[in-house]
Amino acid sequence: MSDGDNSVKAKANHLLLFICYFSIFSLLLSSGCDRQQKQKPAVDLYGDAPQKQAVDLYVDAVMLKELGQNELAIERLNSAVKLEKHPSLQAPAYSLLGEIYLERKDYDKSAASYEKAIQQNPWSFNDLLNLGKIYQLMKDFAPAAQAYTTACNIDRGHLEAHINAAKCYRKIWDYGNALKYGQRAKRIDPNSSEIHNFLGDLYVRKKDHARAIRSYKRCLEIDSDNPAVMIPLAVEYLRTNRNEPARDVLESMVKIQPGNGTAYKHLGYCYLRLKEKDKSIVNYNKAVEINENDWDARRGLGVAYILKGTNEDGTIDEQLKAEAVRQWQRSLEIKPNQPNRESLLKYIRVFSR
Repeated sequence: MSDGDNSVKAKANHLLLFICYFSIFSLLLSSGCDRQQKQKPAVDLYGDAPQKQAVDLYVDAVMLKELGQNELAIERLNSAVKLEKHPSLQAPAYSLLGEIYLERKDYDKSAASYEKAIQQNPWSFNDLLNLGKIYQLMKDFAPAAQAYTTACNIDRGHLEAHINAAKCYRKIWDYGNALKYGQRAKRIDPNSSEIHNFLGDLYVRKKDHARAIRSYKRCLEIDSDNPAVMIPLAVEYLRTNRNEPARDVLESMVKIQPGNGTAYKHLGYCYLRLKEKDKSIVNYNKAVEINENDWDARRGLGVAYILKGTNEDGTIDEQLKAEAVRQWQRSLEIKPNQPNRESLLKYIRVFSR
């Protein structure tokens, strides 16, 4: 559903809640008037009632928001909730306040308003969904996950709520719940490439490489030649020693994105494992051409030069050895505190002799 559709739906919900409130209030008020009419027929109780004033303020706020006069709308809504404490008015009033503050990107006030709306109406799916979005924007993922979870319990078929719940749980390293809501999202829409990609990433974090590969492959079946999925899939193939499939994916990748240095770097490593040293050097060099500060590619390139220069008798071609050392030294200049730094320094000392 688009933001425009959501906005229209929200406005309709606000007006529907108002109509329900107004109808109930009018019914109760008319019965009260019937009992008192014989005694004080001239008194206009309806016109003087604080509840009626609150309703009028709320209706004014809705119209003011439509006119873009949000400051006045906020004033009317704050006055309305002070006059009338009944949930049937407080819930839509705070919900509308939340919507206005969200449009103004005042996330703290928006979240506080939606929280109050939910206190008055705990079954408001839209308020819970919006509250989750706000906390997500604020990068406060624990309450965002809780809001989305409650929304999912209300509407078990809502795709967006389940996906966002899964994403927020992943952000707080709760992979169990992330997987739970991710799998529910997959059942809601089995043909969503986004969900399969998400599940693939999640399985990687859980080190379930077989399921990660299945999820990424399914994602590519739906959204073929997606570069954002091809590299993770190739990496998973490499992690499980499936070098040929990794090579095939990466070769396809560099055809789609010839300027993707990361793909060339992984391809260089893949060819090293396949003992095709010349192809490894070509691809590592391509990665360095694209990004001369890729310290990881330079490190791999040094290894490729050493392997290419090593003869059957154990001697090493001096020119290739010198080039390997040069690449390693440059790698350390770019990233001095890289992983396994001491091992690389040892190689430099050994091969510099």
